Amino acid sequence: MYLDGSAPASVVDEVPDILALLGDRSTLARQRPAFRIEEAEGTKDVAAYRQLRRDAFVHEQGLFAHHDLDDRDTDPRIVVLVAKDPQGIVVGGVRLCPVDDGPDLGWWQGGRLVVARGARGPHGIGAALVRAACARAETEGVLRFDATVQARNEPLFRRLGWQRIRDVTVSAAPHVLMRWPIGRIAAQAAATKAALGPLLAELPAPTGFVGDDGAPVPGTDVIAACDAIVPSMVERDPEWAGWCAVLVNVNDLAAMGASPLGLLDAVGARDAAHAARVLAGLTRAARSYGIPVLGGHTQLGVPAALSVTALGRTDRPVPGGGGRPGHTVRLTADLGGGWRTGYRGRQWDSTTHRRTDELRAMTGAVAAARPAAAKDVSMAGIAGTLGMLAEGSGCRAVLDAAAVPRPRETTVGDWFTCFPGFAMLTADEPGAPPLPAGPATGAVCGELTTGEGVGLRWPDGEITEAVTSTVTGMGPA
Repeated sequence: MYLDGSAPASVVDEVPDILALLGDRSTLARQRPAFRIEEAEGTKDVAAYRQLRRDAFVHEQGLFAHHDLDDRDTDPRIVVLVAKDPQGIVVGGVRLCPVDDGPDLGWWQGGRLVVARGARGPHGIGAALVRAACARAETEGVLRFDATVQARNEPLFRRLGWQRIRDVTVSAAPHVLMRWPIGRIAAQAAATKAALGPLLAELPAPTGFVGDDGAPVPGTDVIAACDAIVPSMVERDPEWAGWCAVLVNVNDLAAMGASPLGLLDAVGARDAAHAARVLAGLTRAARSYGIPVLGGHTQLGVPAALSVTALGRTDRPVPGGGGRPGHTVRLTADLGGGWRTGYRGRQWDSTTHRRTDELRAMTGAVAAARPAAAKDVSMAGIAGTLGMLAEGSGCRAVLDAAAVPRPRETTVGDWFTCFPGFAMLTADEPGAPPLPAGPATGAVCGELTTGEGVGLRWPDGEITEAVTSTVTGMGPA
């Protein structure tokens, strides 16, 4: 019973609010939100949203003669978000969807933001809808999110963090093209690579190979590479960690055009059973790639840890920083496979189902084609790794978002930032032959220019900044 003597309504399958349990009905009423944002459910919500648009844009503002419907309203990929009052009545809405009619390129547009006349004011429904649209776009893996807004609404969008692009005219009325800054690629590059320059500044590096994942051993034709696996991954997924320890090291050798000679492993585990699972994955990968495990070190009774050193051979290593302005950029990637269970959107497993001859064809492709520069896609993702290649080359890179080979079941945002099983970025003179990489798919998808950073070029010619400066701070190779 409430303090005023009334009985609370029964609630089924819901956790009761603590204020309701205490009987503080007045405070509960004051704290109840004035609205909630959710995706439109069924035709009823969509119809209510469209009626609000007609009321505002046709009858109130006179922007359209009869209705404001367009082709986007019939796009099956459209997402409509609505604001509902405590009674469930739709009092606002906004839509967002991909710009192009073809495959989703990660370029979306928001629009038709509307709030019912009686719901405008201090509640902030319009701002909440805009924020919800931005969050939903990023959830969908979008890397470019635009909106054409009425000029009078520009201050609202600017307060919410949007960037003004240019003036446009819609239905003879002044509008502004605005863009929501999506920093997914830059944030990943910063988190994984930005500290390297200051950390490694005092360490000597072979001239011409600064920033490479492998290193030529002076006085020999041997290439050495070493990678460690994230301890949490070794702990929770030991077989996959063992496989990946081989994968990343072989890819490092492959990027330099080296043929593998053998591996050395260092394993730390809490007990023998856990170590056995790590080594099982490592052994299976070594056999699949046809590379021997030469030896290593195993320690038990310690936190999970795994690192592998790989040795390869080439008398003409391909540098990661050998690109020059005017070179074209090519991505060669294995699009087969799928997301590794438990790592959706982060790790693409294209290797565990491949035969040895297929794996060797891919990892031998750089040695066969000998491009001016090559770098295997690392934890920085496709765009971040391209930034590292460009940095080592003393260049800027521009990546054509629509031209990047990509599995159909991935979003652009996920694919550009994930760790793929095999993906090699190369730079060379225009017209250079593609990499003979067996089952992998390759395409020219950008170029190196003067400057620094990485820009994403879209089908309309616009370039958005993915990485505004250098990635590692280590500078040219």
